[in-house]
Amino acid sequence: MITFTIALLLLIAGYVVYGAYVNRVFGPDNRKTPAVTMADGVDYIPLPTWKIFMIQFLNIAGLGPIFGAIMGAQFGTASYLWIVLGTIFAGAVHDFFSGALSIRNGGESLPEIVGRYLGLTTKKVMTVFTMILMILVAAVFVSGPAELIAGMTPDWMDAYFWIIIIFLYYVLATLLPVDKIIGKVYPLFAIALLFMAMGILVMLYLKNPDLPEMWNGFGTKYEKNPIFPMMFISIACGAISGFHATQSPLMARCMSHEKHCRPIFYGAMVAEGIVALIWAAAATYFFQENGIIDQLTGKAFSGAAVATRISNEWLGAFGGILALLGIVAAPITSGDTALRSARLIAADFLHIDQRPMGKRLLICIPLFLLTISVLVYSLSDAEGFKIIWRYFAWCNQTLSVFTLWAITVYLVREKKNYYITLLPALLMTLVCSTYICIAPEGLSLPQPVAYGIGGACMLIATIWFIAWFKKETQKRL
Repeated sequence: MITFTIALLLLIAGYVVYGAYVNRVFGPDNRKTPAVTMADGVDYIPLPTWKIFMIQFLNIAGLGPIFGAIMGAQFGTASYLWIVLGTIFAGAVHDFFSGALSIRNGGESLPEIVGRYLGLTTKKVMTVFTMILMILVAAVFVSGPAELIAGMTPDWMDAYFWIIIIFLYYVLATLLPVDKIIGKVYPLFAIALLFMAMGILVMLYLKNPDLPEMWNGFGTKYEKNPIFPMMFISIACGAISGFHATQSPLMARCMSHEKHCRPIFYGAMVAEGIVALIWAAAATYFFQENGIIDQLTGKAFSGAAVATRISNEWLGAFGGILALLGIVAAPITSGDTALRSARLIAADFLHIDQRPMGKRLLICIPLFLLTISVLVYSLSDAEGFKIIWRYFAWCNQTLSVFTLWAITVYLVREKKNYYITLLPALLMTLVCSTYICIAPEGLSLPQPVAYGIGGACMLIATIWFIAWFKKETQKRL
Protein backbone atom coordinates (compact mmCIF):
# COMPACT_ATOMS: atom_id res chain seq x y z
CA MET A 1 0.00 0.00 0.00
CA ILE A 2 2.98 2.33 0.30
CA THR A 3 3.42 2.61 -3.47
CA PHE A 4 -0.31 3.15 -3.92
CA THR A 5 -0.42 5.88 -1.27
CA ILE A 6 2.58 7.68 -2.76
CA ALA A 7 0.98 7.49 -6.21
CA LEU A 8 -2.29 8.93 -4.87
CA LEU A 9 -0.51 11.83 -3.17
CA LEU A 10 1.54 12.53 -6.30
CA LEU A 11 -1.63 12.86 -8.40
CA ILE A 12 -3.01 15.45 -5.99
CA ALA A 13 0.33 17.28 -5.85
CA GLY A 14 0.46 17.18 -9.65
CA TYR A 15 -2.76 19.18 -9.89
CA VAL A 16 -1.58 21.71 -7.32
CA VAL A 17 1.94 22.24 -8.69
CA TYR A 18 2.17 21.22 -12.35
CA GLY A 19 -1.44 22.16 -13.04
CA ALA A 20 -0.71 25.68 -11.81
CA TYR A 21 2.39 25.85 -14.04
CA VAL A 22 0.50 24.71 -17.14
CA ASN A 23 -2.16 27.32 -16.40
CA ARG A 24 0.53 30.03 -16.24
CA VAL A 25 1.96 28.87 -19.56
CA PHE A 26 -1.45 29.31 -21.19
CA GLY A 27 -2.16 32.62 -19.45
CA PRO A 28 -5.95 32.93 -19.03
CA ASP A 29 -7.33 36.46 -19.30
CA ASN A 30 -10.65 38.28 -18.92
CA ARG A 31 -11.82 38.15 -22.54
CA LYS A 32 -15.44 37.15 -23.15
CA THR A 33 -15.89 33.46 -23.83
CA PRO A 34 -17.90 31.84 -26.67
CA ALA A 35 -20.61 30.87 -24.16
CA VAL A 36 -21.31 34.60 -23.84
CA THR A 37 -20.53 35.95 -27.31
CA MET A 38 -22.05 33.04 -29.29
CA ALA A 39 -24.91 31.89 -27.02
CA ASP A 40 -27.46 29.91 -29.07
CA GLY A 41 -29.54 28.08 -26.49
CA VAL A 42 -28.44 24.67 -27.78
CA ASP A 43 -24.67 24.12 -27.49
CA TYR A 44 -23.35 27.55 -26.41
CA ILE A 45 -24.97 27.94 -22.98
CA PRO A 46 -23.23 29.34 -19.85
CA LEU A 47 -23.34 26.79 -17.02
CA PRO A 48 -22.09 26.87 -13.40
CA THR A 49 -18.44 25.86 -13.03
CA TRP A 50 -19.17 22.94 -10.68
CA LYS A 51 -21.68 21.54 -13.14
CA ILE A 52 -19.26 21.87 -16.06
CA PHE A 53 -16.63 19.98 -14.03
CA MET A 54 -19.10 17.17 -13.33
CA ILE A 55 -20.06 16.95 -17.00
CA GLN A 56 -16.44 17.02 -18.18
CA PHE A 57 -15.48 14.37 -15.65
CA LEU A 58 -18.27 12.06 -16.81
CA ASN A 59 -17.64 12.84 -20.49
CA ILE A 60 -14.07 11.59 -20.28
CA ALA A 61 -14.55 8.83 -17.66
CA GLY A 62 -15.75 5.99 -19.86
CA LEU A 63 -14.77 2.35 -19.47
CA GLY A 64 -11.08 3.26 -19.61
CA PRO A 65 -10.35 4.28 -15.99
CA ILE A 66 -12.24 1.25 -14.70
CA PHE A 67 -11.99 -1.65 -17.16
CA GLY A 68 -8.75 -0.31 -18.64
CA ALA A 69 -7.22 0.00 -15.17
CA ILE A 70 -8.35 -3.53 -14.30
CA MET A 71 -6.65 -4.89 -17.42
CA GLY A 72 -3.61 -2.68 -16.76
CA ALA A 73 -3.31 -4.03 -13.21
CA GLN A 74 -2.18 -7.32 -14.72
CA PHE A 75 1.06 -5.56 -15.64
CA GLY A 76 1.89 -4.97 -11.97
CA THR A 77 3.02 -1.75 -10.27
CA ALA A 78 4.14 -0.36 -13.62
CA SER A 79 0.47 0.52 -14.08
CA TYR A 80 0.66 2.90 -11.08
CA LEU A 81 3.67 4.65 -12.59
CA TRP A 82 2.00 5.16 -15.97
CA ILE A 83 -1.26 6.38 -14.43
CA VAL A 84 0.56 8.98 -12.31
CA LEU A 85 3.11 10.24 -14.84
CA GLY A 86 0.73 9.91 -17.78
CA THR A 87 -2.01 11.85 -16.02
CA ILE A 88 0.13 14.71 -14.70
CA PHE A 89 2.50 15.30 -17.62
CA ALA A 90 0.51 14.08 -20.62
CA GLY A 91 -3.22 13.49 -20.18
CA ALA A 92 -4.11 16.53 -18.08
CA VAL A 93 -1.96 18.85 -20.23
CA HIS A 94 -3.56 17.38 -23.36
CA ASP A 95 -7.08 17.92 -21.98
CA PHE A 96 -6.29 21.39 -20.65
CA PHE A 97 -5.00 22.82 -23.91
CA SER A 98 -7.62 21.15 -26.12
CA GLY A 99 -10.25 22.95 -24.05
CA ALA A 100 -8.33 26.21 -23.66
CA LEU A 101 -7.62 26.49 -27.40
CA SER A 102 -11.28 25.82 -28.14
CA ILE A 103 -12.26 28.74 -25.91
CA ARG A 104 -9.71 30.99 -27.60
CA ASN A 105 -11.08 30.05 -31.05
CA GLY A 106 -14.83 30.39 -30.74
CA GLY A 107 -15.53 26.95 -29.26
CA GLU A 108 -14.01 25.10 -32.23
CA SER A 109 -14.20 21.31 -32.39
CA LEU A 110 -11.00 19.28 -32.29
CA PRO A 111 -10.50 18.84 -36.09
CA GLU A 112 -10.85 22.60 -36.52
CA ILE A 113 -8.21 23.21 -33.83
CA VAL A 114 -5.82 20.63 -35.29
CA GLY A 115 -6.34 22.03 -38.80
CA ARG A 116 -5.62 25.55 -37.56
CA TYR A 117 -2.11 24.49 -36.48
CA LEU A 118 -1.27 21.47 -38.66
CA GLY A 119 -2.88 22.50 -41.95
CA LEU A 120 -6.01 21.96 -44.06
CA THR A 121 -5.09 18.45 -45.20
CA THR A 122 -4.59 17.30 -41.61
CA LYS A 123 -7.91 18.91 -40.72
CA LYS A 124 -9.75 16.84 -43.34
CA VAL A 125 -8.03 13.64 -42.23
CA MET A 126 -8.76 14.44 -38.58
CA THR A 127 -12.42 15.12 -39.31
CA VAL A 128 -12.91 11.66 -40.81
CA PHE A 129 -10.68 9.99 -38.21
CA THR A 130 -12.44 11.68 -35.30
CA MET A 131 -15.91 10.87 -36.63
CA ILE A 132 -14.93 7.20 -36.88
CA LEU A 133 -13.63 7.27 -33.30
CA MET A 134 -16.84 8.89 -32.03
CA ILE A 135 -18.95 6.18 -33.67
CA LEU A 136 -16.70 3.47 -32.20
CA VAL A 137 -16.98 5.05 -28.74
CA ALA A 138 -20.78 5.21 -28.93
CA ALA A 139 -20.93 1.56 -30.07
CA VAL A 140 -18.53 0.02 -27.54
CA PHE A 141 -19.96 2.09 -24.65
CA VAL A 142 -23.44 0.60 -25.07
CA SER A 143 -23.02 -3.14 -24.61
CA GLY A 144 -20.82 -2.97 -21.45
CA PRO A 145 -23.26 -0.98 -19.28
CA ALA A 146 -26.22 -2.87 -20.78
CA GLU A 147 -24.76 -6.16 -19.51
CA LEU A 148 -24.17 -4.71 -16.04
CA ILE A 149 -27.71 -3.31 -15.76
CA ALA A 150 -29.18 -6.58 -17.04
CA GLY A 151 -27.49 -8.36 -14.15
CA MET A 152 -29.43 -6.19 -11.68
CA THR A 153 -32.89 -6.43 -13.33
CA PRO A 154 -35.46 -9.17 -14.07
CA ASP A 155 -34.61 -11.75 -16.74
CA TRP A 156 -36.94 -10.23 -19.33
CA MET A 157 -34.89 -7.04 -19.13
CA ASP A 158 -31.89 -8.65 -20.80
CA ALA A 159 -28.84 -6.92 -22.29
CA TYR A 160 -30.58 -6.33 -25.63
CA PHE A 161 -33.47 -4.58 -23.88
CA TRP A 162 -31.06 -2.21 -22.15
CA ILE A 163 -29.07 -1.64 -25.32
CA ILE A 164 -32.24 -0.25 -26.92
CA ILE A 165 -33.02 1.91 -23.87
CA ILE A 166 -29.48 3.31 -23.69
CA PHE A 167 -29.38 4.07 -27.40
CA LEU A 168 -32.71 5.90 -27.21
CA TYR A 169 -31.17 7.98 -24.43
CA TYR A 170 -28.21 8.67 -26.72
CA VAL A 171 -30.60 10.00 -29.37
CA LEU A 172 -32.21 12.46 -26.95
CA ALA A 173 -28.91 13.58 -25.39
CA THR A 174 -27.44 14.21 -28.85
CA LEU A 175 -30.36 16.24 -30.18
CA LEU A 176 -31.61 18.27 -27.21
CA PRO A 177 -29.94 21.42 -25.81
CA VAL A 178 -27.02 20.67 -23.50
CA ASP A 179 -28.82 21.99 -20.40
CA LYS A 180 -31.97 19.89 -20.86
CA ILE A 181 -30.66 16.36 -20.19
CA ILE A 182 -26.88 16.44 -19.84
CA GLY A 183 -26.90 19.48 -17.55
CA LYS A 184 -29.55 17.94 -15.28
CA VAL A 185 -28.66 14.23 -15.20
CA TYR A 186 -24.86 14.31 -15.15
CA PRO A 187 -24.43 15.72 -11.61
CA LEU A 188 -26.44 12.74 -10.26
CA PHE A 189 -24.35 10.28 -12.27
CA ALA A 190 -21.19 12.01 -11.05
CA ILE A 191 -22.22 11.55 -7.42
CA ALA A 192 -22.68 7.82 -8.03
CA LEU A 193 -19.29 7.56 -9.76
CA LEU A 194 -17.49 9.48 -7.02
CA PHE A 195 -19.23 7.42 -4.32
CA MET A 196 -18.01 4.28 -6.05
CA ALA A 197 -14.41 5.50 -6.18
CA MET A 198 -14.35 6.78 -2.61
CA GLY A 199 -16.03 3.61 -1.33
CA ILE A 200 -13.43 1.38 -2.97
CA LEU A 201 -10.64 3.69 -1.71
CA VAL A 202 -11.86 3.48 1.90
CA MET A 203 -12.16 -0.32 1.68
CA LEU A 204 -8.62 -0.55 0.32
CA TYR A 205 -7.26 1.12 3.45
CA LEU A 206 -9.54 -0.87 5.75
CA LYS A 207 -8.44 -4.15 4.18
CA ASN A 208 -4.85 -2.90 3.94
CA PRO A 209 -3.82 -5.68 1.52
CA ASP A 210 -0.21 -6.64 0.98
CA LEU A 211 0.02 -5.12 -2.50
CA PRO A 212 3.27 -5.41 -4.49
CA GLU A 213 5.57 -2.41 -4.10
CA MET A 214 7.33 -0.65 -6.94
CA TRP A 215 10.81 -1.38 -5.56
CA ASN A 216 10.09 -5.10 -5.76
CA GLY A 217 9.83 -4.98 -9.57
CA PHE A 218 7.42 -3.83 -12.26
CA GLY A 219 6.43 -7.15 -13.79
CA THR A 220 3.67 -9.59 -12.92
CA LYS A 221 2.90 -13.25 -13.50
CA TYR A 222 -0.56 -12.39 -14.88
CA GLU A 223 0.40 -10.75 -18.18
CA LYS A 224 2.58 -12.24 -20.89
CA ASN A 225 2.36 -9.34 -23.35
CA PRO A 226 5.17 -6.76 -23.14
CA ILE A 227 4.53 -3.82 -20.84
CA PHE A 228 5.53 -1.50 -23.65
CA PRO A 229 3.42 -0.63 -25.56
CA MET A 230 0.50 -2.84 -24.44
CA MET A 231 0.00 -1.29 -21.01
CA PHE A 232 0.08 2.24 -22.48
CA ILE A 233 -2.85 1.35 -24.72
CA SER A 234 -4.78 -0.70 -22.14
CA ILE A 235 -4.79 2.12 -19.57
CA ALA A 236 -5.96 4.71 -22.06
CA CYS A 237 -8.42 7.06 -20.35
CA GLY A 238 -6.68 6.66 -17.00
CA ALA A 239 -3.48 8.34 -18.25
CA ILE A 240 -4.04 10.02 -21.62
CA SER A 241 -6.82 9.69 -24.17
CA GLY A 242 -7.38 11.39 -27.51
CA PHE A 243 -11.12 11.02 -26.96
CA HIS A 244 -10.88 13.61 -24.19
CA ALA A 245 -9.82 16.27 -26.68
CA THR A 246 -13.10 15.77 -28.54
CA GLN A 247 -15.03 16.37 -25.31
CA SER A 248 -13.22 19.44 -23.98
CA PRO A 249 -14.69 21.73 -26.71
CA LEU A 250 -18.21 20.72 -25.62
CA MET A 251 -17.57 22.26 -22.22
CA ALA A 252 -15.51 25.12 -23.65
CA ARG A 253 -18.77 26.31 -25.20
CA CYS A 254 -20.36 26.50 -21.72
CA MET A 255 -17.62 28.26 -19.70
CA SER A 256 -17.98 31.88 -18.65
CA HIS A 257 -14.30 32.52 -17.82
CA GLU A 258 -10.92 31.23 -19.00
CA LYS A 259 -9.63 30.93 -15.44
CA HIS A 260 -11.87 27.87 -15.03
CA CYS A 261 -9.76 25.85 -17.47
CA ARG A 262 -7.48 24.48 -14.78
CA PRO A 263 -10.14 23.03 -12.41
CA ILE A 264 -12.38 21.83 -15.24
CA PHE A 265 -9.95 20.36 -17.77
CA TYR A 266 -6.77 19.63 -15.80
CA GLY A 267 -8.76 18.82 -12.67
CA ALA A 268 -11.18 16.41 -14.34
CA MET A 269 -8.27 14.43 -15.81
CA VAL A 270 -6.56 14.20 -12.42
CA ALA A 271 -9.85 13.01 -10.91
CA GLU A 272 -10.04 10.34 -13.59
CA GLY A 273 -6.44 9.35 -12.90
CA ILE A 274 -7.34 8.89 -9.23
CA VAL A 275 -10.29 6.66 -10.20
CA ALA A 276 -8.00 4.60 -12.45
CA LEU A 277 -5.37 4.28 -9.70
CA ILE A 278 -7.99 3.09 -7.18
CA TRP A 279 -9.29 0.43 -9.56
CA ALA A 280 -5.78 -0.69 -10.52
CA ALA A 281 -4.99 -1.26 -6.83
CA ALA A 282 -8.34 -2.98 -6.14
CA ALA A 283 -7.88 -5.24 -9.17
CA THR A 284 -4.34 -6.10 -8.07
CA TYR A 285 -5.71 -7.30 -4.74
CA PHE A 286 -8.55 -9.18 -6.49
CA PHE A 287 -6.12 -11.02 -8.75
CA GLN A 288 -3.93 -11.90 -5.77
CA GLU A 289 -6.92 -13.50 -4.04
CA ASN A 290 -8.65 -15.10 -7.05
CA GLY A 291 -6.12 -15.30 -9.89
CA ILE A 292 -7.11 -14.15 -13.36
CA ILE A 293 -9.11 -17.29 -14.26
CA ASP A 294 -12.71 -17.66 -13.11
CA GLN A 295 -12.86 -21.19 -11.66
CA LEU A 296 -16.60 -21.44 -12.46
CA THR A 297 -16.27 -20.67 -16.16
CA GLY A 298 -12.65 -21.59 -16.81
CA LYS A 299 -12.19 -18.28 -18.63
CA ALA A 300 -10.25 -15.15 -17.74
CA PHE A 301 -12.14 -12.65 -15.60
CA SER A 302 -13.60 -9.81 -17.68
CA GLY A 303 -13.40 -6.19 -16.53
CA ALA A 304 -17.14 -6.24 -15.85
CA ALA A 305 -16.84 -9.41 -13.72
CA VAL A 306 -14.00 -7.99 -11.62
CA ALA A 307 -15.78 -4.65 -11.12
CA THR A 308 -19.02 -6.40 -10.14
CA ARG A 309 -17.37 -8.80 -7.68
CA ILE A 310 -15.32 -6.05 -6.01
CA SER A 311 -18.31 -3.69 -5.71
CA ASN A 312 -20.65 -6.32 -4.25
CA GLU A 313 -18.15 -7.94 -1.89
CA TRP A 314 -16.55 -4.74 -0.61
CA LEU A 315 -19.51 -2.35 -0.40
CA GLY A 316 -22.41 -4.65 0.44
CA ALA A 317 -25.69 -5.01 -1.45
CA PHE A 318 -26.83 -1.37 -1.40
CA GLY A 319 -23.36 0.10 -1.78
CA GLY A 320 -22.62 -2.41 -4.52
CA ILE A 321 -25.66 -1.27 -6.48
CA LEU A 322 -24.67 2.38 -6.15
CA ALA A 323 -21.12 1.52 -7.17
CA LEU A 324 -22.30 -0.41 -10.22
CA LEU A 325 -24.55 2.50 -11.17
CA GLY A 326 -21.45 4.69 -11.08
CA ILE A 327 -19.61 2.20 -13.28
CA VAL A 328 -22.59 2.13 -15.65
CA ALA A 329 -22.87 5.93 -15.71
CA ALA A 330 -19.27 6.40 -16.84
CA PRO A 331 -19.50 4.74 -20.27
CA ILE A 332 -23.08 5.88 -20.93
CA THR A 333 -22.18 9.51 -20.31
CA SER A 334 -19.19 9.18 -22.63
CA GLY A 335 -21.20 7.47 -25.36
CA ASP A 336 -23.88 10.13 -25.55
CA THR A 337 -21.42 13.02 -25.66
CA ALA A 338 -19.38 11.15 -28.28
CA LEU A 339 -22.38 11.31 -30.61
CA ARG A 340 -23.05 14.91 -29.60
CA SER A 341 -19.43 15.76 -30.36
CA ALA A 342 -19.72 13.97 -33.72
CA ARG A 343 -22.75 16.11 -34.56
CA LEU A 344 -20.87 19.32 -33.75
CA ILE A 345 -17.74 18.22 -35.65
CA ALA A 346 -19.83 17.50 -38.75
CA ALA A 347 -21.72 20.79 -38.33
CA ASP A 348 -18.48 22.78 -38.03
CA PHE A 349 -16.99 21.08 -41.08
CA LEU A 350 -20.12 21.49 -43.22
CA HIS A 351 -21.03 24.91 -41.75
CA ILE A 352 -24.55 23.83 -40.79
CA ASP A 353 -26.41 25.94 -38.22
CA GLN A 354 -27.43 23.73 -35.29
CA ARG A 355 -30.19 25.86 -33.83
CA PRO A 356 -33.02 24.38 -35.97
CA MET A 357 -33.95 20.81 -34.98
CA GLY A 358 -34.33 19.84 -38.64
CA LYS A 359 -30.69 20.62 -39.35
CA ARG A 360 -29.59 18.67 -36.30
CA LEU A 361 -31.55 15.67 -37.60
CA LEU A 362 -29.93 16.11 -41.01
CA ILE A 363 -26.59 15.22 -39.43
CA CYS A 364 -27.80 12.85 -36.72
CA ILE A 365 -29.86 10.37 -38.75
CA PRO A 366 -26.88 9.11 -40.81
CA LEU A 367 -24.77 9.23 -37.65
CA PHE A 368 -27.23 7.04 -35.73
CA LEU A 369 -27.50 4.55 -38.60
CA LEU A 370 -23.72 4.17 -38.81
CA THR A 371 -23.46 3.67 -35.05
CA ILE A 372 -26.18 1.00 -35.11
CA SER A 373 -24.33 -0.82 -37.90
CA VAL A 374 -21.10 -0.94 -35.86
CA LEU A 375 -23.05 -1.95 -32.75
CA VAL A 376 -24.73 -4.86 -34.56
CA TYR A 377 -21.33 -6.09 -35.77
CA SER A 378 -19.83 -5.83 -32.28
CA LEU A 379 -22.72 -7.90 -30.89
CA SER A 380 -22.47 -10.58 -33.56
CA ASP A 381 -20.03 -12.56 -31.38
CA ALA A 382 -17.44 -12.04 -28.67
CA GLU A 383 -14.65 -11.69 -31.22
CA GLY A 384 -16.52 -8.91 -33.00
CA PHE A 385 -16.60 -6.82 -29.83
CA LYS A 386 -12.91 -7.48 -29.11
CA ILE A 387 -11.93 -6.30 -32.59
CA ILE A 388 -14.02 -3.13 -32.31
CA TRP A 389 -12.57 -2.43 -28.83
CA ARG A 390 -8.97 -2.89 -29.94
CA TYR A 391 -9.33 -0.58 -32.90
CA PHE A 392 -11.10 1.94 -30.70
CA ALA A 393 -8.20 1.81 -28.21
CA TRP A 394 -5.58 2.37 -30.90
CA CYS A 395 -7.58 5.12 -32.68
CA ASN A 396 -8.11 6.77 -29.32
CA GLN A 397 -4.41 7.05 -28.53
CA THR A 398 -3.48 7.97 -32.10
CA LEU A 399 -5.86 10.91 -31.84
CA SER A 400 -3.92 12.14 -28.82
CA VAL A 401 -0.77 12.20 -30.97
CA PHE A 402 -2.32 14.62 -33.46
CA THR A 403 -3.69 16.77 -30.65
CA LEU A 404 -0.37 16.99 -28.82
CA TRP A 405 1.47 17.96 -32.00
CA ALA A 406 -1.11 20.68 -32.75
CA ILE A 407 -0.73 22.10 -29.24
CA THR A 408 3.06 22.00 -29.59
CA VAL A 409 2.86 24.10 -32.78
CA TYR A 410 0.61 26.58 -30.96
CA LEU A 411 3.06 26.89 -28.06
CA VAL A 412 6.01 27.41 -30.42
CA ARG A 413 4.19 30.16 -32.30
CA GLU A 414 3.19 31.83 -29.04
CA LYS A 415 6.81 31.62 -27.79
CA LYS A 416 5.80 29.55 -24.80
CA ASN A 417 7.31 26.42 -23.23
CA TYR A 418 6.54 23.85 -25.93
CA TYR A 419 8.43 21.03 -24.19
CA ILE A 420 5.40 20.35 -21.97
CA THR A 421 3.61 18.87 -25.00
CA LEU A 422 6.55 18.02 -27.30
CA LEU A 423 7.85 15.27 -25.00
CA PRO A 424 4.43 13.62 -24.53
CA ALA A 425 3.86 13.92 -28.31
CA LEU A 426 7.08 12.03 -29.03
CA LEU A 427 6.25 9.37 -26.41
CA MET A 428 2.75 8.76 -27.78
CA THR A 429 4.11 8.69 -31.35
CA LEU A 430 6.41 5.89 -30.20
CA VAL A 431 3.61 4.08 -28.34
CA CYS A 432 1.05 4.16 -31.15
CA SER A 433 3.45 3.28 -33.98
CA THR A 434 4.93 0.40 -31.96
CA TYR A 435 1.52 -0.91 -30.94
CA ILE A 436 0.10 -1.17 -34.45
CA CYS A 437 3.25 -3.06 -35.47
CA ILE A 438 3.23 -5.53 -32.58
CA ALA A 439 -0.49 -6.01 -31.81
CA PRO A 440 -2.40 -9.11 -33.03
CA GLU A 441 -4.98 -6.87 -34.71
CA GLY A 442 -2.14 -4.92 -36.33
CA LEU A 443 0.89 -6.24 -38.19
CA SER A 444 1.87 -8.87 -35.56
CA LEU A 445 5.56 -8.22 -36.13
CA PRO A 446 8.30 -9.63 -33.84
CA GLN A 447 9.10 -7.40 -30.88
CA PRO A 448 12.57 -6.26 -32.05
CA VAL A 449 11.17 -5.29 -35.47
CA ALA A 450 8.16 -3.50 -33.95
CA TYR A 451 10.36 -1.59 -31.50
CA GLY A 452 12.70 -0.64 -34.33
CA ILE A 453 9.86 0.72 -36.49
CA GLY A 454 8.36 2.56 -33.52
CA GLY A 455 11.72 4.13 -32.71
CA ALA A 456 12.16 5.11 -36.36
CA CYS A 457 8.74 6.80 -36.38
CA MET A 458 9.67 8.79 -33.28
CA LEU A 459 13.00 9.76 -34.86
CA ILE A 460 11.27 10.91 -38.05
CA ALA A 461 8.83 12.97 -35.98
CA THR A 462 11.76 14.54 -34.11
CA ILE A 463 13.56 15.42 -37.34
CA TRP A 464 10.35 16.79 -38.84
CA PHE A 465 9.81 19.01 -35.79
CA ILE A 466 13.39 20.31 -35.79
CA ALA A 467 13.16 21.18 -39.49
CA TRP A 468 9.80 22.89 -39.02
CA PHE A 469 11.06 24.74 -35.93
CA LYS A 470 14.01 26.16 -37.87
CA LYS A 471 11.71 27.41 -40.64
CA GLU A 472 9.35 28.90 -38.08
CA THR A 473 12.23 30.68 -36.36
CA GLN A 474 13.49 32.10 -39.68
CA LYS A 475 10.02 33.55 -40.38
CA ARG A 476 10.31 35.68 -37.27
CA LEU A 477 13.65 37.19 -38.31
